[in-house]
Amino acid sequence: MKSFISLFFIGALFVVGLMFFSLSQPVDKNDKTPIIFVVNPGEPVRSIGDRLQKEGLIRNNLVFLLTVKRLGIEQKIQAGDFRLSKDKTPEQIANELTTGTLDVWIQIIEGLRAEEIAEILKEKIPTYENTWLVQLKKNEGHLFPDTYLIPKDADINLIIGVLTNNFDNKIESLKQVDNNGLSLAESIILASIVEREALFDEDRGIIAGILLNRLRIGMALQADATVQYALGYQPEEKDWWKKALTKDDLGINSPFNTYRHAGLPPKPISNPGLASFKAVFNPTDTDYLYYLHDSTGRTYYGRTIEEHNNNIKRYL
Repeated sequence: MKSFISLFFIGALFVVGLMFFSLSQPVDKNDKTPIIFVVNPGEPVRSIGDRLQKEGLIRNNLVFLLTVKRLGIEQKIQAGDFRLSKDKTPEQIANELTTGTLDVWIQIIEGLRAEEIAEILKEKIPTYENTWLVQLKKNEGHLFPDTYLIPKDADINLIIGVLTNNFDNKIESLKQVDNNGLSLAESIILASIVEREALFDEDRGIIAGILLNRLRIGMALQADATVQYALGYQPEEKDWWKKALTKDDLGINSPFNTYRHAGLPPKPISNPGLASFKAVFNPTDTDYLYYLHDSTGRTYYGRTIEEHNNNIKRYL
């Protein structure tokens, strides 16, 4: 009886082994037709295997998963798109997904300035050139924050075209709104300030309303973000936005310093997201003229300079 069970067990292992071997073979060793396959950022290996099977690039998703585990390359699979074919084994496909992407995913978050976007492109795009920064700065405010799939061999014109086309599409509906007498160019500048000044979504509309109130009465905007933009890169902090501004900082001689110059700065100071544009085009109707942030980022508002000074004493 025991010998029978042993033989049965050995036979079962043999069958499983044959099945695994069969499922580890190419779908069609004669079909070299390239198929573009996209791996999304952060996509689990199981999901990748499921889609590879659905697209006919592998025979079995479980075999693919086990192959990736055996090779120890789960963390090495890249996000991007790949040129795969049905004549490859699951192991070959798994290895290809660790190198050789045709395009790369690039994430641009809200509120970055052109120099910060240039740093991202320099890291991600092999064809990057230092001259790209000039073009990026010319389009400050129009480089819409989003996640993009960009060809590795892209030039700066293609990249800017992708970002600015997305910008145009996203704010097209907002262009029809009567924007408090501001031109579209002025609205973009104001949105770039709101993006850096509003730390939470619920503050955007109110801060936009306050800044518009100041513009209407000719009061200086006194937005710290514009001074940060003027100061530029901070080597000690390794950041483009200085955290604690000093009295000397607030006196910097720059057209972007909205403490010294009333009205809007000459151009956008960042690349705002849709929420900040919506706040500028549909600001909260308020009689506040002042605001400040405490150490946690919470915002406090004041109607008069007295209220504002009391907030400074209480919260700063």
